[in-house]
Amino acid sequence: MLSFSIALIILIAGYFTYGRFVSKVFGQDPARPTPVKQHADGVDFVELPTWKVFLIQFLNIAGLGPIFGAIMGVMFGPAAFLWIVFGTIFAGAVHDYLSGMLSVRDNGASLPEIVGKQLGNGIKNTMRGFSLLLMILVGAVFVYNPADLLAMMTPESLDRLFWIIAIFAYYMLATLLPIDKLIGKLYPVFGFALLFMAVGILAALYAHSSSMPEIWSEFYNHKANPEATPIFPMMFVSIACGAISGFHATQSPMMARCLKNEKHARPVFYGAMVTEGVVALIWAAAAITFTGGYDGLQSFLGNGSPAILVNDVSKSWLGTVGGILAVLGVIAAPITSGDTALRSARLIAADFMGVKQRRITKRLMISLPIFGVCFIIMMLPYEALWRYFAWCNQVLAVFTLWALSVYLARKHKLYVITLVPALFMTAVTVTYIFFAPEGFGALTDRLFGVSIAYEWALAAGLGVTLLLLVLFARFLRLNSDKRLSLPTKAAE
Repeated sequence: MLSFSIALIILIAGYFTYGRFVSKVFGQDPARPTPVKQHADGVDFVELPTWKVFLIQFLNIAGLGPIFGAIMGVMFGPAAFLWIVFGTIFAGAVHDYLSGMLSVRDNGASLPEIVGKQLGNGIKNTMRGFSLLLMILVGAVFVYNPADLLAMMTPESLDRLFWIIAIFAYYMLATLLPIDKLIGKLYPVFGFALLFMAVGILAALYAHSSSMPEIWSEFYNHKANPEATPIFPMMFVSIACGAISGFHATQSPMMARCLKNEKHARPVFYGAMVTEGVVALIWAAAAITFTGGYDGLQSFLGNGSPAILVNDVSKSWLGTVGGILAVLGVIAAPITSGDTALRSARLIAADFMGVKQRRITKRLMISLPIFGVCFIIMMLPYEALWRYFAWCNQVLAVFTLWALSVYLARKHKLYVITLVPALFMTAVTVTYIFFAPEGFGALTDRLFGVSIAYEWALAAGLGVTLLLLVLFARFLRLNSDKRLSLPTKAAE
């Protein structure tokens, strides 16, 4: 448990050190009016208390990733703990904070508009369609797991279909109603359940500390199958929301419209991602501890799903009442991402169509087609939806990181804080798309009877990364009239 404790301390310390540094690089300005001060409409631009904005942001981005993703990702070995800690501090939280701040500075603009302003109209139009589809995909994916868990906890008459219908009906209300009417009232309750789960499991971890292997010892002892499941890129896509996730950047603009002062941006955007990283770290350690090690975890998941493991861990460690509250936290996480995913889809569509959202008739006009497409997607197999969501999610992170790098370079600020994550995630994502079964690997197998070899996929990933680095260097040469500098507190 010593190594786990060190990882936890480093993760939390990252918020107070690197998080402060990143906010200084950007130059947040408490005296500058936020979008809600200028565009309050009682629907999406609604000034909320900072603690509510934090909870909504945290629950929006949490989903199943920091729980199920961490459980699946830690099967790759102790490297998962390093990725959760350092990926969160240097990539995920930076990505979330800066995408949120760009929206704050651009009147609460949605992600495609932010990215398009930096990378051009062609990318903007691509991002509009891609982001909208991804939001609908998230809404569809995050119905199934909470429905399954609720069906396990309730009488047989309240089966999976009943809960799917109930959750989707809630999604529709959360998409249409003003943000303070339903989301603003329910999220504190959901937040309590999810935070109780995290704190309860953390305390239980220390009570069962003798079963937790030290991270450093397992680097020598852990045996994996690198040919079938290479850590790079597979682990970095499996653990998405627990380290970096493109989906988060679609949620930040929603809270940018409710933030009353820029000085609260770091705890809301950077802090929410660090909190999610803590949840991922806890569940990765809990999965290893409860099953008796990495081999035990692989054996358990070979006979059951992550949902069953979460249920067993919660009930075994926290008792019946505590277990129910903990599982409710796990249920709340995907529901509170699915509802705001569809709400984000409405905002993205409204932004590029130029349709104001104050009137309910306008919101219905935008939302009804979104609900229809989401319902159709829900008819597809869940496993296929989740696999495609995973790499689409990271593609979105790549676009966002490159847009952030261009923005910082144009403002003559320290762009390396986003350039390094952009390069790394480009290599990860392109390699994954070429190698993974749900990428080009399956396509070439069907067409030519052979999958793309890992070495060729890796070469493609590194090649695309190098190409983008060359293009970025060219962009820098064309914009090298001023030196990079750390801004003053009130700088743009």
